[in-house]
Amino acid sequence: MSQEYSAQSIQVLEGLEAVRKRPAMYIGDVGVKGLHHLVYEVVDNSIDEALAGHASDIQVFINEDNSITVIDDGRGIPVEIHKKEGRSALEVVMTVLHAGGKFDKDSYKVSGGLHGVGVSCVNALSSTLLVQVQRNGKLYQQEYERGAPKYPVREEGTSTTTGTIVTFLPDQDIFTVHEYNFNTLASRLRELAYLNKGIRLSLTDKREKNEDGSVIEEVFHSEGGLIEFVQYLDENRTSLITLPMYMEGEKDNVQVEVAINYNTNYNENIHSYVNNIHTIEGGSHVSGFRRALTRTLKSYGDKNGHFSKLKFDITGDDFREGMTCLISVKVPEPQFEGQTKTKLGNSEVTGIVETIVGKALVNFLEEHPKDAKQIMAKVALAAQARYAARKARDLVQRKGALSSGGLPGKLADCSSRDPEKCELFLVEGDSAGGTAKQGRDRGFQAILPLRGKILNVEKAMEHKIYENEEIKNIFTALGVYHMDDKSLNTEKLRYKKIVIMCDADVDGSHISTLILTFCFRQMKELVENGNIYVAQPPLYRVYKGKQERYTWSEEQREAAQKEFAGKDGNVNSVKLQRYKGLGEMNAIQLWETTMDPARRLLRRVTIESAAEADRVFSMLMGDEVPPRRAFIESHAKYAKIDI
Repeated sequence: MSQEYSAQSIQVLEGLEAVRKRPAMYIGDVGVKGLHHLVYEVVDNSIDEALAGHASDIQVFINEDNSITVIDDGRGIPVEIHKKEGRSALEVVMTVLHAGGKFDKDSYKVSGGLHGVGVSCVNALSSTLLVQVQRNGKLYQQEYERGAPKYPVREEGTSTTTGTIVTFLPDQDIFTVHEYNFNTLASRLRELAYLNKGIRLSLTDKREKNEDGSVIEEVFHSEGGLIEFVQYLDENRTSLITLPMYMEGEKDNVQVEVAINYNTNYNENIHSYVNNIHTIEGGSHVSGFRRALTRTLKSYGDKNGHFSKLKFDITGDDFREGMTCLISVKVPEPQFEGQTKTKLGNSEVTGIVETIVGKALVNFLEEHPKDAKQIMAKVALAAQARYAARKARDLVQRKGALSSGGLPGKLADCSSRDPEKCELFLVEGDSAGGTAKQGRDRGFQAILPLRGKILNVEKAMEHKIYENEEIKNIFTALGVYHMDDKSLNTEKLRYKKIVIMCDADVDGSHISTLILTFCFRQMKELVENGNIYVAQPPLYRVYKGKQERYTWSEEQREAAQKEFAGKDGNVNSVKLQRYKGLGEMNAIQLWETTMDPARRLLRRVTIESAAEADRVFSMLMGDEVPPRRAFIESHAKYAKIDI
């Protein structure tokens, strides 16, 4: 059917219609990440008030109906009539994109909400929103439905304090997930408390109660800031130096804060922030830090003869092995690359950070000779390990090139060569791998069986990682190799989806965690790009006569048993099969429940907070036993014994 393309075909979305029409453009997605992002947008406004020196206490509540309330003790959003708009400034802020005080440098010196779309987006994507303002000795309020005001801003009484209260309920017609996760919100608030020392943030969950009947609440407050943050991240690692290095300074209105700790591990963990925004792709502030670190430490090492016995050159990577570092800069007018604000583009920040960090590092090395010696020894060891790892990488590449088709012998590849359509299943054990090979769709699904538990990369030196047979097979199958700069060549990735498929028992969970640790530490870019998934095989097969259903939870099992039992309610007549291993299923069952794209359940692995993920992996898979024991004890109430 032909359609005329004319002026009438052009749609103009007014007000907040554009946000509701294309929400992912503004908040990333309409799933878990986007749902929680709404909270961050409102909290960021309160944080900006605190940075301007007008707020010190921010409270977040998850209400019984999964609505959110954010309360701050700032100045309160202005309610006076906006001359240009002819209505209350509060209504303008809540209903107009790119409206707010963040563009006025007299109001906010630095701000994370630079585009002025934050709280208005929250309003647009909420079925209901109530904003209350305490200002000028009075209480004002306005309510909205899906972004539209129900009435003009009105007085509701008097007030002896100042601040803003925002309560909103995300629109269930827009979001695919509707329940807030306490730990996800707590992670972000904890991060903000460390990044903004002295500010008090609290999170209260009204949906559940403690055993004593009190509400679940956690308070976040840090007087030490980044020093306490780096100690928190490294609490599961053995430190090499007496205390973390801390440096701060300001130049051209750019504030710089850096905290560094060296540990006995082999991973580099740099977490960077600009105006409290986590810049996962780094940028000019990270470049300046790396330049200062490499230049200063190399000069010190050469001057004091720490590298004289090495037969090869030291590189920048060697200075960062075993380092946990936090870089936080406050920039008046940051230029981010892309709407997602993941990389800082201000070139002038590079020199500012390099100068401040360089001077502070020189002072630290001179004032702490014992710590400096430990760092230099770590760097020299890292260089030796890198040299060995390079030879191991070269061996992986040569073997891959010489073997049949350059692929591992255990890999059952798919016939398609289009990475966008292809999937690789990393399967626990040869037995389950054999079943998966029989049940798969050979057109687009490849199977790589893994024997036993792969190496725990959290505790392994880099060259040991490349010497591990199972890890070599994964690298070779994926077609990505670590180059000298330790980055992944993702352009050669052969499969869009990499699916971890393990047994639904304790051993399977351990193997899955080992593989996830490997992915996070050695293929982090693939995790960030959303290429990693975890398969969800069913726990039970419930059947009676010709009736049959697979279930993935105890609740589903009970419901199926009751349904199949019929009117008499005799669940004993319903048969039950518990799947503890993939090998217990035949090929058809494995296909129908776990591999068929039309019916399977896959969990995509994402990183909401890289800093928190770094801490958790080091706690679960590192050398320190006490933190892991404490974690197990605190979560024991969620465990179920399966006999």
